[in-house]
Amino acid sequence: MTRTPTSTDRSVARKVLQTEAAAILALVDRLDESFDRAVRMIHTCQGRVIVTGMGKSGIICRKIAATLASTGTSAFFLHPAEATHGDLGVIQPSDLLLAISHSGETQEVLRLLEAIRRIGAKIVAITGNPASTLAQAADVALDCQVSEEACPLNLVPTASTTAALAMGDALCMTLLVEKGFREEDFAMIHPGGKLGKKLMRVDQLMHGGAEAPVVKTGTPMRDVIYEMSSKGLGMTCVVNATHELVGIITDGDLRRSMVDNNRLLEMTARDVMTKRPIVIDPSTLAAQALLIMEQRKITSLVVGGNAQTVAGVIHLHDLWRTELF
Repeated sequence: MTRTPTSTDRSVARKVLQTEAAAILALVDRLDESFDRAVRMIHTCQGRVIVTGMGKSGIICRKIAATLASTGTSAFFLHPAEATHGDLGVIQPSDLLLAISHSGETQEVLRLLEAIRRIGAKIVAITGNPASTLAQAADVALDCQVSEEACPLNLVPTASTTAALAMGDALCMTLLVEKGFREEDFAMIHPGGKLGKKLMRVDQLMHGGAEAPVVKTGTPMRDVIYEMSSKGLGMTCVVNATHELVGIITDGDLRRSMVDNNRLLEMTARDVMTKRPIVIDPSTLAAQALLIMEQRKITSLVVGGNAQTVAGVIHLHDLWRTELF
């Protein structure tokens, strides 16, 4: 039978959150030379980072391995029980084993140690018991002990797994900075979903080649207007005889020219164009292009190519389609 939540239930929930928050904060003062060594070992690892742990710790391991992989460190999860039944073959001397065990005495993990040493891979441990067998066997051990679990019975892994996860995240983010991992790098390995769309480069979205509106400086305005209308971007790039970008013409330029000069159709692109347009690099992120458009109050940007040529045009509508808003 389902009970209606009461203030007593919420007090338990508050205590859980307070206990887990305290467990994480307690880690801050334990960041010492061991943490620095662990970061250096992972950073300089020539192979893969293989993350292993049993039970609830194993679930935390999967998340840490995923975060490492998503931030530029080759990593995967290895189930310790499966490892002793043949999967140890994936480990090479150049790899590093990141082992997580709150007690430091998890038998499935300990059974790996002799084989890992024989293979020659390094070992970093995250454990709640610095005096444990795992901690003593590791090249570096990170202290993740907690004063109590958040479980009212002090049995269910809660604060301990939260602390291990937080320590793993601390390792991952420190590595990210050490590696000089950039938004562009993140975009390369996150092409899907909302995040991937925000991190798309403009060269993936722009109108390039025959789709880009381009006219020569001497093109008659009648042909300029046709180019702008047929390409449907509300503008056209203007290039010189050597195809170098020298200006742009927008719908706004046309309107202003019609007001100021009733002989618009007798003019050429050179007479109407705006010189020195804003040009962005093809590697610019879509989100950055959107920010430039918002700041400049414009609806399109020229994407530059080699030798000041036009690679394409990115329009505000292209960014709308990526759901950046």
